Amino acid sequence: MRINRRTFVSATLAASVGTGAAFGMAGAHAETANYPSQVIKIIVPFTPGSGSDTSARFFGEHMSRILGQSVIVENRPGANGVIAFQAVKSQPADGYTVLLASNSPMAVNPLVFKNLPYDPSKDFRPVYGLTRNMNVLVVANESPYKTFGDLVAAAHKQPLMMGTYSAGYELAGRWLADLTGSQFTNVAYKGQAQIMTDIMGKHLDFALVDLSGALNFITEGKLRALAVSGEERNPELPNVPTVREQGFKDYVQYSWVSFYVRAQTPDAIVNKLADAVGKISASDEAREHVRQRSAQLMAYPPQEMTRFHNAEIERFRKIAEKAGIKPQ
Repeated sequence: MRINRRTFVSATLAASVGTGAAFGMAGAHAETANYPSQVIKIIVPFTPGSGSDTSARFFGEHMSRILGQSVIVENRPGANGVIAFQAVKSQPADGYTVLLASNSPMAVNPLVFKNLPYDPSKDFRPVYGLTRNMNVLVVANESPYKTFGDLVAAAHKQPLMMGTYSAGYELAGRWLADLTGSQFTNVAYKGQAQIMTDIMGKHLDFALVDLSGALNFITEGKLRALAVSGEERNPELPNVPTVREQGFKDYVQYSWVSFYVRAQTPDAIVNKLADAVGKISASDEAREHVRQRSAQLMAYPPQEMTRFHNAEIERFRKIAEKAGIKPQ
């Protein structure tokens, strides 16, 4: 059979492309099998000192031991989590950039912000749930508001300045204002640490924040807790009532955090990360970690975390509708 030059060149190119594709697939499989072979970075949407940041650092440190690679935490606060989410979205879907996400940017932002530059469900996939914690309303020790009732009564007469550091807390505050008939003016911060400073400096009337980040200030007598948002009282603060006990039985609010990666990240890599976090969650160290911070473990594997995430979006949607909140 005679083979002309054109046929020969075409066949050679086809073979070359096929070989290249085969090598590419082999390389991708090898990269997945060798994962992790470099530093893993955890991006946190909040400033250091928050409960979310503390969880990222605890789990990151233990992941490093299990995976045999350095795990570093990088704080990217601002724009209600958008800066951090964009940073992760811009990186390759290779498992080396992990997002520490919370209920606010994952379930609340889509309900309160127009033209959000990311889709929580389409752009990211859960790795493993980490922890959850109830919220707490705090005031300065010198505040005239000695009880939750005092705060609500004052907020019936005039707006009170409320400090929060994410859209999730702001929505929770607006929900509480709607239930109690109060007037709260939200003051947005990038992180919880500065809120604690401003509360003690009496620059705010009160704050609605993560309990784990405020617990030491409360137990050391630097702040006064008026109420917590859990289903029951927190065992570390047995004398602090729940909002439910004040006659608002529907008000239950927990903040949660979970690890996420880019949606296109291979299953094998997600599973390696999930296995590591699952081992940490089952450890005595993790139980002690959440006990010290008055939090709870939320050890949800990927599929369970996906179901929980979707349920949270629906829960916050109902809250936003009831409070008359629309995307702005």
